[in-house]
Amino acid sequence: MSNPTTRQVSTVAVIGAGPVGLAAAAHLVERGLTPIVLEAGEGPADAISQWGHVRLFSPWRFDIDSAARRLLEAQGWTAPDPDGLPTGNELIDAYLAPLAKTPELAPHLRYGTRVVAVSRVGVDKTRTIDREGRPYLVRTRTTAGEWADLIVDAVIDASGTWTQRNPLGAHGLAAPGEDHAAVWAAGPLPDVLGIERERFAGKRTLVVGMGHSAANTLLNLATLKEAEPETTVVWAIRGQSPARLYGGGSADALPARGTIGTRLRELVESGAIELVTGFTIDRFEGRDNGAVAVVGNIGGARHVIETDHVAAATGFRPDLDMLREVRLEIDATVEAPAKLAPLIDPNFHSCGTVPPHGEADLAQPDEGFYLVGMKSYGRAPTFLLATGYEQVRSIAAALAGDREAADKVELDLPETGVCSSSRSLEATSIADAAEASGCCGSTAAETADSGCGTSADSGSGCGTDQPEPVAVGARGLATGVLHGYSGERIDLKQTGGSCCG
Repeated sequence: MSNPTTRQVSTVAVIGAGPVGLAAAAHLVERGLTPIVLEAGEGPADAISQWGHVRLFSPWRFDIDSAARRLLEAQGWTAPDPDGLPTGNELIDAYLAPLAKTPELAPHLRYGTRVVAVSRVGVDKTRTIDREGRPYLVRTRTTAGEWADLIVDAVIDASGTWTQRNPLGAHGLAAPGEDHAAVWAAGPLPDVLGIERERFAGKRTLVVGMGHSAANTLLNLATLKEAEPETTVVWAIRGQSPARLYGGGSADALPARGTIGTRLRELVESGAIELVTGFTIDRFEGRDNGAVAVVGNIGGARHVIETDHVAAATGFRPDLDMLREVRLEIDATVEAPAKLAPLIDPNFHSCGTVPPHGEADLAQPDEGFYLVGMKSYGRAPTFLLATGYEQVRSIAAALAGDREAADKVELDLPETGVCSSSRSLEATSIADAAEASGCCGSTAAETADSGCGTSADSGSGCGTDQPEPVAVGARGLATGVLHGYSGERIDLKQTGGSCCG
């Protein structure tokens, strides 16, 4: 694997204008390199806008990149309250949109431009002789249908996983009849209490999944049910117990997250939410009225759930098709960069127990190409925004020839109450572990990168009552804040949480 410092780098394509993509551009500009940011949406963090009604668990102090902050403050920008918990829309309005408009970044952003393929100029994937040192060809298509090839020295893929949902069916495959465009398909994070309220009021909704995206939707549906008693809420999981999602309650270092589990347990025990455990989906049978029969089994016995809507909160996976002509070392299980995968494998890690990592851990056989943000985590659901920011800081340093800065990888994270690194999930496969993932995700998402660069976590409560910053060196073990979501309209003060309602 070649060292990027041995080649002259001037222009860098950044795929995705979510939080991590824009952070990458900010660090590249500071290093004197020219970023070209390619965003499929019509504005920054387009994927995040699709779950903009949802509130993050982590406060502002962990959501803002250092280089981005410097660019913004030079324009007179004032950071939000560091202890405040932003919604997705607030993350865009107060941070990402102003960042995209800074004079240093604005000229380098191209909206409505989707990357459809990446290759090395003049050679395909099989060509080895004279491959090293060749620039990259990035093929794009605009929303107007125009095709263009962009030639750059390096590529940072921060496109996230938001558009690539995990299937609802068993075996990691979409079940017969599964259709994201169907009338009954509600997506992973519907705005139940906002613009989609009338769609769900008085209807029966099935939520599938056991991460914080599922919890967010369940809590909002329960709130809707209080106002509209005919509303029915059903929650289906593959595992035998939801205890992992209930979490550590008051022991969680992020009160907003701990409150979610406590409230969810109360709603299930009261009967406001009907819980179906051990449920495996075999097929979907649409009804003439737009409803659907979700046909599956519990312990081998046939079980059918009739419902008007299905909210699929089963996680996401990376889109690697556009990278078929790039030489990648991707882990066969997690679909993350090979060196990173063992550190984040959900078969062994149920939360953010991940050593800080940078360019050396993300470098690919084709020098100058990197997967970052949520996409770098493949199918693992434990991505942190702060981790993504440190990834791109290190990569920008390496591309600029500063090996010392690239290798000095550190993170400043709060401790978390969900800190088990053992296999505590009830899931028996990575597909089940993915069911525990949050949004993005994302754009994130990127969640963000997915647009969201966010995800859920799991485990038992074992942290402190208040988040305490912890600086972790490149070889240390970080127990980090996982960027999941809490319901924006849930009154957490009434349920013992902090003011993040």
